[in-house]
Amino acid sequence: MIKHRIYTMPFVRVYPEYVNKAERKGRTKAEVDEIIRWLMGYSQEQFEAQLEKQTDIETFIAEAPELNPARSLIKGVVCGVRVEDIEETTMREIRYLDKLIDELAKGKTMEKILRTA
Repeated sequence: MIKHRIYTMPFVRVYPEYVNKAERKGRTKAEVDEIIRWLMGYSQEQFEAQLEKQTDIETFIAEAPELNPARSLIKGVVCGVRVEDIEETTMREIRYLDKLIDELAKGKTMEKILRTA
C-alpha cells in the first residue's frame, strides 16, 4: 500500500492552518490546542515538543499518549467523506481532527466539540 503524502508531512506545517482557520472565525489557538490535547492525549509540553521536533503526522498520531475513546462519537463529513466510514486508521484520526477544527470554526461550544455535553 502506498502511503498518502500527508502522512510524511510535519505536523508543524498543518498546525498553523488549523489555528488560522479557527482565528478567522473568532476562535483561539488555545482552543485548537485543547482539541488536539483532548483527541491525542498529549500534555501541552508534549505537544509543543512534537512541534519542535517537526514530527510527521503519521508519527504524531502513532506516538499519541492516549487517543481519546470518545473520538468514536465524532461523526460527519470532511472532504466529502464520512469520518466514521474511513477504514484506514491513520487517515481516520487525521479526519477526526479536521472535523473537530471544522466544528470549532462553525461556532460550536467546546463542550459539544469535546463530546462532554
